[in-house]
Amino acid sequence: MRVAIIGGGIGGLTTALMLHARGIDCQIFEAAPEVKELGVGINVLPHAIRELVDIGLLPALDAVAIRTRELIYSTRRGQEIWREPRGVDAGYDVPQFSIHRGHLQKLLYDAVVERLGPGAIATGQPCVGYAQDEGRAVARFADTAPIRSAEADILIGADGIHSVIRKQMFPNEPGLKWNGVMMWRGAVESEPFLDGRTMIVAGGFTYKLVLYPIAAGSTPGKVLNNWVVTYRPGTENTPAPKREDWNRRGTIEELMPHVEKFGIDIVDLAGLVRATETFFEYPMCDRDPLPWWVDGRVGLLGDAAHPMYPVGSNGASQAIIDARVLADCLAGAEHGRAGLAAYQATRLPMTAEIVRLNRKGGPEGVIDEVERRAPDGCADLDAVISFAEREAIVRGYASTAGFSTTQVNRARA
Repeated sequence: MRVAIIGGGIGGLTTALMLHARGIDCQIFEAAPEVKELGVGINVLPHAIRELVDIGLLPALDAVAIRTRELIYSTRRGQEIWREPRGVDAGYDVPQFSIHRGHLQKLLYDAVVERLGPGAIATGQPCVGYAQDEGRAVARFADTAPIRSAEADILIGADGIHSVIRKQMFPNEPGLKWNGVMMWRGAVESEPFLDGRTMIVAGGFTYKLVLYPIAAGSTPGKVLNNWVVTYRPGTENTPAPKREDWNRRGTIEELMPHVEKFGIDIVDLAGLVRATETFFEYPMCDRDPLPWWVDGRVGLLGDAAHPMYPVGSNGASQAIIDARVLADCLAGAEHGRAGLAAYQATRLPMTAEIVRLNRKGGPEGVIDEVERRAPDGCADLDAVISFAEREAIVRGYASTAGFSTTQVNRARA
């Protein structure tokens, strides 16, 4: 079996590593002329870290990331709503990592080059579509690409939220769905807050802050802190911003009025934002879950299959799990198409439910609910929302998304 993977992001690179570990030949075709360390911070949850540990990447992760110790949910003014340990401190047998997205991509890229060889990744290969017949799938690339087409037994579209492969499968699919939220995201070296391993999510439905360290600083005593500030200027029925408005540089003048809505005293948020030389603005978008991911010998993976709102730290995590399940299904099937069908049957229902839960706020729904009930704050939190209600929101999401302690620590069947 030979597999062609369209896209050299986290999902595509992990897929190559998982296939290689099972003796399946594969090659990645990446549209960009080179793989760069782009993006800002992400969290990778224990159920996904387990998959990377199983292929020997724990030392590399420890070298570039932070083992997240604790998560705190609070109001915009810093009133604590929920606090819980994370990763090994919560009883998992593997960590949760906070990491720069580009560092994770580079780590995976280096592992692919080392294990599969430099020829395993062809860059400068924008895919424009695919064809297939009974015996093969063919990826077609732009006229300017060094390789004009590539044949394989199986073709995997891991080409992101604007997937060309998905567009061919569903040519009449509606566009991206925007929930009305704009995100400003940046990372800057600064003094650590609290213990230097804590993640804070504060705010509610209209304004939200996410703050956590993602790497050691370049000088002793400093860390690279990742921050996200969100504001909801629109509604779910508002048309999504045009694609060319994505990833545009944010401005201090536009952002600071939103930053001033927060009163968290453990960190100088305004100072942190002002010290960030470059930060970016993104709309929070996803797509409706699909009825199927597989067209004969062609399948979707990661954001191409199930783009979701970035709540609950689950986007990259779900792509990594996709990759392992796909590799297992292909390795265990008599025919590649049967393997794709088994992969779809395993992963599509679960990820569709996570997309729906994230639209409701995911585990962060606990702070949304507090804001709905007490928009001006409260003196007695338990009188507004009981501990049992708060626990049900947070723990229920973890169980549905597959990363409760019991689910992660038990041996895989």
